[in-house]
Amino acid sequence: MPTRRSVLLGAGGAGLAVALPVAGVVAALRADAEDAELVPDMLATERHRLSTGDRVSDSTFALTHLAVQATGPAAVRLRTSTGWSEWREVAGCPAGHDTRPGARLLLADGASGYEIEVKNGGAASVLELNAVDGPRRRSAAPVSVLRAPEVARTTVGELPRYLSRQAWGADESYRLEPDGVTLDTPPAFFPVQTLTVHHSGGGEQENEGLDAAAWMRAVYYMQAVEYDWGDFGYQLAIDADGNVYEGTYSDPDPVPVFGPELSPARRPMGVTGAHVGGFNSGNMGVCLIGHFMTRQPTPAARRSLITVLAMLSAVTGLNPVGRTDYVNPINGTTATVDTIGTHRDWHAANPAAGATDCPGDAFHQVFPSVRQDVRDLLR
Repeated sequence: MPTRRSVLLGAGGAGLAVALPVAGVVAALRADAEDAELVPDMLATERHRLSTGDRVSDSTFALTHLAVQATGPAAVRLRTSTGWSEWREVAGCPAGHDTRPGARLLLADGASGYEIEVKNGGAASVLELNAVDGPRRRSAAPVSVLRAPEVARTTVGELPRYLSRQAWGADESYRLEPDGVTLDTPPAFFPVQTLTVHHSGGGEQENEGLDAAAWMRAVYYMQAVEYDWGDFGYQLAIDADGNVYEGTYSDPDPVPVFGPELSPARRPMGVTGAHVGGFNSGNMGVCLIGHFMTRQPTPAARRSLITVLAMLSAVTGLNPVGRTDYVNPINGTTATVDTIGTHRDWHAANPAAGATDCPGDAFHQVFPSVRQDVRDLLR
């Protein structure tokens, strides 16, 4: 019986048409090592039941991020060395665990305090984070550079840099129960039915000069520890420079997203994340780090997105311009969606998914061209 590894490597009886693009995926996601870097532990403070007018005048450390979970529309202003900032709407993608609520993450720009405003008399919980200044520990693995054989390179074009979980500094202890041994949420794998694109949100200015590795560590702590999702919610993320980041943990081998076994159709199965509430199993999520309500992703980010979606489509046998009658293999919930779609499309197909602006009005408007570009690249 062929294994996932043999199929991914284009062996074990796979036909030529399958073996070539799949081999390209594997080669693209394996990389040569550079020198390992030191990465910081997370500094974090929780504050519960804040309401309009509540102010934190002096945080215990400089803030790099704020995670805000509110009962209604909310806004925040920050206290920095130059005074108080303008009010900023708490916006962006809350991702989506099947059973536990999420939050939205804002850059805090080194702020020493903040004030909250929650509409309609609501309340908010705030998680204060510093993802860059904590005690440093050695990363388990280095940053990587993607490479592929010529046959794959001519199929998908130039390949982006790739950062594994170890490269961006994921603390794998976040995935464990307090006993330090038992997994909080063991990885689960299902045949891939759909690919869903998100944006991180948080503010228009966050597209430029963003420390994406710090953002990954902040989101990971927020989702895995604070909100007890057990892991990072998106399977992959892409920054403004086009770098690709491994999200949800799959297994120890260097190929992200896919698990150790094959589906009945002899395709690799995808690890379940937490990015569209109620519709996660068999649905792979790719998050563009940025806010795209009024602007588009950078050309570099878009190129990497097209490449990643083409790779995932090739491995899983999905039609990038097709439609899918999605069925949640856990509970039978259904939705008919574009096979490659966006977060907000799920709510339109089934309101149980929850309303969201993700991946931003501007990007959503042109998203059909993403599907076309993926189809053209695979051709």
